Order: sequence, then structure tokens, then C-alpha cells
Amino acid sequence: MQVTLPARLYGCPDAWLRERTGLFGHTWLFLAHEAEAPDAGDWIATDVAGHQLLMVRGADGALRAFHNVCRHRAGPLVSGVAGNCGRELVCGYHGWRYSLEGRLRAATGFGAAEGFDPREFGLLGLRLETWRGLVFVTLDPDAAPLGQIVAPLEMLLAARGFDIARPAARRTHVLDCDWKVYAENYLEGYHIGSVHPVLADELGPAEYRVRVEGDLVIQEAVGVNDGPQAGVWGWLWPNLGINVYRDGAMIERMTPVGPGRTRLDYLFLNDGGEGALGEALVASDRLTAEDAAICEAVQRNLTAGAYETGVLSPRHEAAVAWFQMRIGAVHA
Repeated sequence: MQVTLPARLYGCPDAWLRERTGLFGHTWLFLAHEAEAPDAGDWIATDVAGHQLLMVRGADGALRAFHNVCRHRAGPLVSGVAGNCGRELVCGYHGWRYSLEGRLRAATGFGAAEGFDPREFGLLGLRLETWRGLVFVTLDPDAAPLGQIVAPLEMLLAARGFDIARPAARRTHVLDCDWKVYAENYLEGYHIGSVHPVLADELGPAEYRVRVEGDLVIQEAVGVNDGPQAGVWGWLWPNLGINVYRDGAMIERMTPVGPGRTRLDYLFLNDGGEGALGEALVASDRLTAEDAAICEAVQRNLTAGAYETGVLSPRHEAAVAWFQMRIGAVHA
């Protein structure tokens, strides 16, 4: 029987800082679908655990990723979540200009400076890899290849004949709970009967299976045939849900934005037409509201001072145990 992580790790500023560098600084982080930046100069930016990330399509058609940080005095290269910068990236603070490949073109208005070599002040680049059109970056130059990490999910999707469709819509939700509370909720079906009555009815007598393979947790509802919940839920360490259904897919990034606060970034991918997309959005909004209510209630209890640790079910919460073991290693 495994004892849970101590309550103090959920919403603690020290825990947030340690996870930001020791965890999110060494893993693959989802940015977007490559089709969301089709033209030269198209960019998409986000933050994950305080890391300001940017990808841009070059004139040569290649996608590149950088820290959204000017090399002069740390100004932002872009503001917002998406746009087109034309032929160059321009710092919003003092106007330094960079090529789409990250080379410093002009330290605008900088003047003469002894020992200043523009070649040494290019943008800070990141490793970028794609899988089935999904774009990931990592801050860790020694991280294992993305394809190696997603291999178990790739094999399963290929065997089932599932595709990942094109981008159709985005949703964002902000929750008053630690990102780990929400991630743990995602990693088990134990709560479905209590928290998601409509989903429980749709699943009916289906067998809900959860297994861990490397950096992936794979969840399946076996026995739902061709119903709306037929599909595969993959979860990629440390914070990404890849939910593939009959009519499309939904990418769910669980982004910590500070101690005890989480932003959910949803990307819906759909080839089933507006009707299927509308049904997916309605179902997602309902499930998210139900999960938000219970996760925020759990967060309040974790910080109230009465609860310190609990226990995990070997039958239903094996993936939660795996997740907590890895989180515990970050804080060891």
C-alpha cells in the first residue's frame, strides 16, 4: 500500500520552484499543431511553468523554437498567443531585430560597444520535434528523442487505425488547484462514477483499463464499441493528455502557472464536421466543470491543515502511484 505525497507539496511556493526547474526544465513540452503556423513568420507562444516558449515558421518552411526572450535585456519577442511577425522577430522592449532563424540582425539604436559581437547574441534556441503533427520542445539538450517516448502510444494508435486530425478549436480554463491535483485526477477512472454521471452512463459496463509504459499512461474503456467514448487516452509525462476518439482528438495540456493554480489548454482536432466538433466541445466543457469542482475542493482541503497523507488503491490508482513516485524523486 502506497502512502500519498504530503499535502504541503500541493501549492507550496518552494515545490513550484523546484518542479519548474527540476521537472519541466528536462521534459518534452507540447506547444501546438504544426498546421497552426502554416506560413513564413507565423508564430505561436506560450508559457509552461514560467518558461516563455516560442515557435516560428521560417522562410525555408522549417519550424524553430526559441525562448521568447531578447538577448539584450530580456524583453519579449512576441506578445500574445499567436500571430505573424513578417520577416523578422522584433523585441517589444528596445527593438532589437532577429531573423526567423534566430540570428541577431540589428541591435537597433545600440551604438558602438567595445567587444560587442552580434554573432554571440542570437536567440536562445530549443530542441523541437514533431509527432503526428504535434509540436514539442525541450529545454534539455540531452532529453531522449520524442519518438522513443511516444512509441507505445504510436503503436496503439496505428493498430487501431486512429489518426490525429487537424486543429479545429482551442479552449482555456483556469483552476484554483495545484497542477498535480488535476494531473492525478486525470490518471485514474476511480472517480468517474461519483464525479461524471453522464460519462459513467456512456461507459456502461465497459472495463476501464490503465497501464503505464515508460513515460506514458494509457487508459482505455474496453467494451464501448463505437460509442462516443470509444478511443484511447494517452498521458505523456509530465503534463499532457492526448485523447483520441472516433471523430477526432483533444490535446489537454495541464500547465502550472504558479503555486496552487493551473491553466488547462485544450486543442481540439476534428475531421467529423461542425456537428461532431460541437458535441465534443459540449462534452468537454461539462467534464471540465465537473473535474474543476472536485479538484478545487481537494485543493482547499490539502491546504486547510487537517490532511497530511492518505493511501492509494493498488487496483484503481496505480498510475497515480507512479506519478507521485516520480514527483517525489524531484523533491528528494
